[in-house]
Amino acid sequence: MDDLFSFCISMPTLHRLACFRDDVIFVIYLYQMYMYKVDKSRVNEFGQGGDEDEDVVKGTEPVVKTDTPAKILNESKKTK
Repeated sequence: MDDLFSFCISMPTLHRLACFRDDVIFVIYLYQMYMYKVDKSRVNEFGQGGDEDEDVVKGTEPVVKTDTPAKILNESKKTK
């Protein structure tokens, strides 16, 4: 918005150029985001990586319980 007013209102040339500082920073920001993508394989300070599964942390596999306590209790009664 300030860029439009810098051309509509009469003001000194240096002040008119100073209105473009935020635009230059924004263009540099866009350029860096384009050139330097986010590294999904990098581990953050909590030990989690971007491309890992949510359950797998630091090389450990998730614990999957296939038997419920009721099923184990029923099977132990059948074998006795």
